[in-house]
Amino acid sequence: MPHLPDFEAWAIFAKVAEKGSFSQAAEELGLAKTTVSKAISRLEERMRTTLLHRTTRKLSLTESGRLSLDRAQRILADGAAIEADILEEAAIPRGLIRLASTTAFGETALAPVLSAFMAAYPDITLDITFSEGRVDIVTEGYDLAIQIGGNAEDSSLRISRLFTLRRRLSAAPSLIARHGMPSHPSELADYPMVIATHVPWGGAIDFTGPNGEHCHVPVSGPLRINSSIGMLHALLGGIGAVAMPEYFIWEALQDGRLVELFPDWTIPSAPICMVTPPGRARPARVRVLLEFLRDQFASQPWAHGVER
Repeated sequence: MPHLPDFEAWAIFAKVAEKGSFSQAAEELGLAKTTVSKAISRLEERMRTTLLHRTTRKLSLTESGRLSLDRAQRILADGAAIEADILEEAAIPRGLIRLASTTAFGETALAPVLSAFMAAYPDITLDITFSEGRVDIVTEGYDLAIQIGGNAEDSSLRISRLFTLRRRLSAAPSLIARHGMPSHPSELADYPMVIATHVPWGGAIDFTGPNGEHCHVPVSGPLRINSSIGMLHALLGGIGAVAMPEYFIWEALQDGRLVELFPDWTIPSAPICMVTPPGRARPARVRVLLEFLRDQFASQPWAHGVER
């Protein structure tokens, strides 16, 4: 029956041959002398041959041991090299990061800050996928995914909130000039709206008033669209009002291209989360990206509650 080679014993054999002593090999490997001796005996029993001649004064290789030594030394060296590479990966930020993000957030908020990250870490390469659907980061081999909400389907994933995503209802001054300024959210049922077809909340808006009043408003309008960027252009063009994430509309609200409707009312918020594969250790390249994103969005006025 096929079996796995005893790599540990071969590595110990290589170290014993190098040192010419069970005691010195055990000391260098951080093992008990009995552990070293048992490993050699186990290997010889398995190979049905003697690898080392043992006397009270010294060790010497048998012909079988001499023939095995070169490959055993490669096992030891390759094992040490693997561990060194992994330890270096954990300590030095370099290599490839595969990153997935929702399309709207990725194109609008993430992409503009990436040049600063790549300038700060020139040894890191980014491979980015923007997608409306939620990716399976383990199966598809991603190092990091940025998504709305956590991932209830897989509790083993490591999830941390980047910031809270808030939506604000706004309209262009031209739309308000034609249709007036609504005084209560319930009036939106008869107000021109741009309807998002790519999100579950596109056909209705839930509001909570300053006194705790709740208002659920089904909406309709002249345009239905499955693109957040397309919605933004329609909003700015005065086609209809839209409840959009703040990172889309912040500047337009500040410079007057958009006017917020019902600023005293709130619309349910959602967390923007960073999701990484299971496991306690994250490579240095991923750790520095996570910290960079926290720093970047902590300075944005539309990113609320950035976790540090």
